[in-house]
Amino acid sequence: MEKNAFHYGEDHLTVNLALDLLDGHIRGQLSDPIRSSIEKCSKLVHDIAEGDDAVYGINTGFGPLCTVAVSSEETRALQEKLLKSHAVGVGDAIPPEISRLMLILKVHALAKGHSGIRMETMKRILWMIDEEISPVVPSQGSVGASGDLAPLAHLFLPLIGLGKLWWKGEVYKSKDLLAQFNLNKLELGPKEGLALINGTQFIAAHAVKVVEKFRSCLEHADLIGSMMLEGLQGSGKPFSPELHELRPYKGNKHVAQRISFYLKGSEILDSHANCERVQDPYSLRCMPQVHGASRNAYMHLNEMLEVEMNSVTDNPLIFEDGHSISGGNFHGQPLALPLDYACLAAAELGNISDRRSYLSLTGVYPPVPKLLMKNTGSNSGFMIHQYTSAALVSENKALCFPASADSVPTSLGQEDHVSMGSISGRKTLQVLENVEKILAIELLLAAQAVDYQRPLKSSPVLEAVHALVRSKIDHSEEDKVYTDDIEAAIQLIKDQTLIKISHEYIHRSETDDLFRIH
Repeated sequence: MEKNAFHYGEDHLTVNLALDLLDGHIRGQLSDPIRSSIEKCSKLVHDIAEGDDAVYGINTGFGPLCTVAVSSEETRALQEKLLKSHAVGVGDAIPPEISRLMLILKVHALAKGHSGIRMETMKRILWMIDEEISPVVPSQGSVGASGDLAPLAHLFLPLIGLGKLWWKGEVYKSKDLLAQFNLNKLELGPKEGLALINGTQFIAAHAVKVVEKFRSCLEHADLIGSMMLEGLQGSGKPFSPELHELRPYKGNKHVAQRISFYLKGSEILDSHANCERVQDPYSLRCMPQVHGASRNAYMHLNEMLEVEMNSVTDNPLIFEDGHSISGGNFHGQPLALPLDYACLAAAELGNISDRRSYLSLTGVYPPVPKLLMKNTGSNSGFMIHQYTSAALVSENKALCFPASADSVPTSLGQEDHVSMGSISGRKTLQVLENVEKILAIELLLAAQAVDYQRPLKSSPVLEAVHALVRSKIDHSEEDKVYTDDIEAAIQLIKDQTLIKISHEYIHRSETDDLFRIH
């Protein structure tokens, strides 16, 4: 067994481990006991297929055809036809990394030994993961009920020599790429097609990327919000620990503690300790309450996703004594609801960020000039940056309608309540991509505001972050084309360079475990 390997089917999968498997930082493998368990379940399914007792999907038809008996001779053809008939997705293909995440999550679920998959099939899926080969999967077509039927059918068409594959930046017909590796298509055994296409791996793979991107946006919001607070000479008192002990939500306390850390040692903060301003606007003062509520939603999604990633979500499921149960573990509702909650929570990060950007333009916080530029009139300053921010905020509002609030019956009424969780996952990612851009605009404006506080300095961590921004983006006192500046700021967010700097300071500190957990 390899050291630092992840053992599918027995180790506990987390978002970080899934991302490490995706990036190749660790390698996934099957232990001998897990291989034995898979082979035993496969034999049980074979025996059921040869028997007379009707078991859904093994010796019967699918969906509304669940009462139609299928002979043992027809079983193999039935599984291949299942993949073909269900591969009806449309729209742009999902990113290759999400496709490969689907493979990783599916292998872990199948390796639990309740699905009847054969080792030969498992080895082929593991081969795709190890070679960084990603099936081409359309983004639209799943209602998240019997799991993600259409996307999973596309994901596994390459097993039978159909569909397309990404490899080394190119798209190949599956049969052509298999030929390059001297591999033949597989002949699926009883229940294998059903085991492959039943499950929530499309929803869950999107949720993994949502958690990753949401975590980044939360940390950037705290950091950039702190810089904006400094640029506008906001008060540090709303982040006092004694205040948040009186309303001790985990997310709120975490954000307050983080912002207090970011402000520690600031000359700017000390310079106005006894000023006449009694209270700051909510977008500055209520960051712990607003960012914190979004962090609470993030923690809830992460918790639910971790359960899902370590679950068996196909159907029917086979147990050690040979009995099977046809249930509903494939239903996407457990992820659909927290994804919709996360979508709203992510949008709120953008909403309050835009309010801080607007605040920085008002000119009511000396010495920061109106529109963040001294010579306005002949210059528009940073006024139009906030227009873009406002447009993105409005777009996010339109995306916040919960997909899970709707259900359109399918499968001739057999699937009479569906989750629409696939849509929840896709649109939450879209919202988060918009939030990254909104935060990038706030970053530009906050850096400009801090410039006007000189010669006073902010805290060591915020000074380091500001210096990095200024190494990529110059201070402006004349109008110019800002496209490159905005793109540079967006890239800083996506690369998480600012967060890496802040983490260096965090790791040197002696803060409690809550602060260390991201």
